[in-house]
Amino acid sequence: MDQMKRFAVYYAPRPGAFATRANEWLGWDPATGAELPQPGVPGIADPAAITADPRRYGFHGTIRAPFRLVEGVTPETAAATVAALATRLAPVTCEGLILENLHGFLALTPQGCEAALLELGAAVVEGTNALRAPLSEAEIARRRPESLSPRQRELLHRWGYPYVMEEFRFHLTLTDRLADPAPAMAALSAHFADVLPRPFEIQDLCLFGEDAAGRFHLLHRYALTG
Repeated sequence: MDQMKRFAVYYAPRPGAFATRANEWLGWDPATGAELPQPGVPGIADPAAITADPRRYGFHGTIRAPFRLVEGVTPETAAATVAALATRLAPVTCEGLILENLHGFLALTPQGCEAALLELGAAVVEGTNALRAPLSEAEIARRRPESLSPRQRELLHRWGYPYVMEEFRFHLTLTDRLADPAPAMAALSAHFADVLPRPFEIQDLCLFGEDAAGRFHLLHRYALTG
């Protein structure tokens, strides 16, 4: 854990058919740190060509975006903070997941739990903010603040990420940004149809770490028991 460049708090599905299908689709198992052979999917010529970015992170839903630890905070302190948060926060139950085109990239999004997700996201962002090093000028520039709304810029500087609090939109990314998402949309709808959980539940906070090569690993899973 000491070798990790950044940390993040994510949702990752518990072991089962959904997790297996999603990890194989992206070609990366963040729990084992193993590359996986990506499946042949009718209608998609080369899965690797359209999953480069989500493969780095592993299949996940962001709750607290990646951050560097502030000086004086150890990875063990970060883990203990997330573990303590999980004991105070309740699981979130959603009706299910649907596949959506989010400005060119495809993602699974939850239905019927928007208020509970906003509450969970805000609590995790607030509860982990003391762990986070201030953003560098380069990190701010990578967020292209000129393209953000005034409120998003305010959130970026206050919490280290522009898409938190009322701007938070939980999603599970499946592809890179695509010039024509329609063919992959049809193919992935069929590919995931029989494993999408219903209801969909966020039962844990998962602490992820980014290694020196930029790959994210599942370090700890903490059940939400509040």
